Amino acid sequence: MFRNDFQEMRHTRQTLSYLDLQTMKQQGEIISCLTAYDASFARLIDQAMIDVILIGDSLGMVIQGHSTTLPVTLDDMLYHTRCVTKACQRPFVVADLPFMTYFSPHTAAQNAASLIREGAQMVKIEGCKIEIVEFLVTQGIAVCGHLGLLPQSIHQMGRYKVQAKVENSAQVLQHDALALEKAGISMLVLECIPAKLAQQISQQLTIPVIGIGAGNGCDGQILVIYDALGISIDISPRFSKNFLLEASSIQEALEKYRLAVKKREFPTTAHSF
Repeated sequence: MFRNDFQEMRHTRQTLSYLDLQTMKQQGEIISCLTAYDASFARLIDQAMIDVILIGDSLGMVIQGHSTTLPVTLDDMLYHTRCVTKACQRPFVVADLPFMTYFSPHTAAQNAASLIREGAQMVKIEGCKIEIVEFLVTQGIAVCGHLGLLPQSIHQMGRYKVQAKVENSAQVLQHDALALEKAGISMLVLECIPAKLAQQISQQLTIPVIGIGAGNGCDGQILVIYDALGISIDISPRFSKNFLLEASSIQEALEKYRLAVKKREFPTTAHSF
């Protein structure tokens, strides 16, 4: 199959697979991603031809009004995954495993399986949990890693801040990224780390690397949809942008976001660390 054939397939209504995302990385096409938590936004994201939807435990903050993601339960994630997957067709769907639902390999597998049964194609876990990743992969479950700022570890970190700013912590994060790839993750999210480090990791890994507050050198970009539309309860983070300010509708704003990501016009240095 020629390159143009791949591109044409990705811009049809056919559901994207992990292989499509891998091909996008190999061919240098930036992967556009947004969070979604309900059917209405999922449908709009689908129509805007966004590549990946993440049902994030960020719903604890933007939907439920909590100050952290920690109160989110597996039942919450199952409900919102069910809502999203009923309404979207094309995007690749990833769902978060929430706090303390993957403390052991078997627990992680059981809870991940529940999300997969609701329509998720991949589950995301935070931190360098090699044993958990390896076990999930042996059970046929696709896993997305998450390094940098880890919202589920906020009480250990103390506050939301940029990670891996000094050489030693940058080396640890780089080592963890390589270890997770070796363990079998199929995708990696890097959150709130220096842009140069994120670019280096993206170039080192063969799997797609998605950035949020990690500069424009990653293989893809993700934002919380409420931040991208300027409707979050709290002040939007520095790495975000309100695309609705330059659009006449939510649909147009999502399309502008997708185009800006694809052209590497977002994020800019003003949205990076």
